[in-house]
This record gives sequence, C-alpha cells and structure tokens, in this order.
Amino acid sequence: MIRRETLQPYLTLGSVLALIGGLAAGPSTGQADEPAVARYTSLRNLPSEAQRDLLGGSVTVTFPPEVTRIGEAVRAVLGPAGYRLAEAPVIGEAGSGLLGLPLPEAHRALGPMPRRLALATLAGPAFVLVEDPVHRQVAFERCLPGPDGR
Repeated sequence: MIRRETLQPYLTLGSVLALIGGLAAGPSTGQADEPAVARYTSLRNLPSEAQRDLLGGSVTVTFPPEVTRIGEAVRAVLGPAGYRLAEAPVIGEAGSGLLGLPLPEAHRALGPMPRRLALATLAGPAFVLVEDPVHRQVAFERCLPGPDGR
C-alpha cells in the first residue's frame, strides 16, 4: 500500500506543472475572432474604421505647388480613397464655380483630420458635401441662404 505522505509531493509537483503549462500557453481570449499573434497579443479579425468608411479615414495632406485650384485639391484628397468627383452635370454651375476657384494658402496643408472633413474644409461653409457611396462619387451643393439672405 502507498502511503499518503509519499503521494503528496507528486500531487504538488503535478499541480505546479499544470500551472506552468497554463502560463506558457498564454492568456486565452476565448474568442474565435481574436487569434493570438504573439504570446500576449491578439488581433481582431475585423476591418478598420478607415476600411469600412473610406471618407472617414484620417488624412494629412500637403498640396504641391502645381495644385492651384480647389478642384485639383479635391481630386488629390479623393484619389487614395477610391472616390472621384461627380461629372459636371451632377455638380452643377455653383459646384463647378467652386472647383475653379484658387486654392487658398491656408488650405495648402490639411490634417490630420477625417477625409470627409478635409473635403468640407476645401469647399468652405457655403457648400455641403454630397456623397454617393454606391458609385463612390462626391459633389458639392450650395447651401440655401438663411433668413438674412446670407
């Protein structure tokens, strides 16, 4: 017969080995969408905010000297996002007038800010950004004048 005093050291050693084995495996998140990429780091299997909302991603833009018009600046901001400026008939006369204006010196460097806000900044307070996510196009509409005519 085996005496209890003889088993006690083996049980303790087994408990210690189980504990060490659990620590070596690292923390378990228990979620399938967070696979471990390093010992104590997991990564979510979801698209980033910039990947889900193409115009919502943060940008920092400094326009080169050859960009002299607002329309050129808008196209430069839109290009990396996969969006484009709508055709002239959609933009209308007021929007075409805006895009032909000179780029203000204050707008030569923008950001960091969301791409949508950069476009609204380039257009100014007299215009509203209109998005077409189906065709990945944007346009600008003139704001209606307020009760005081402005």
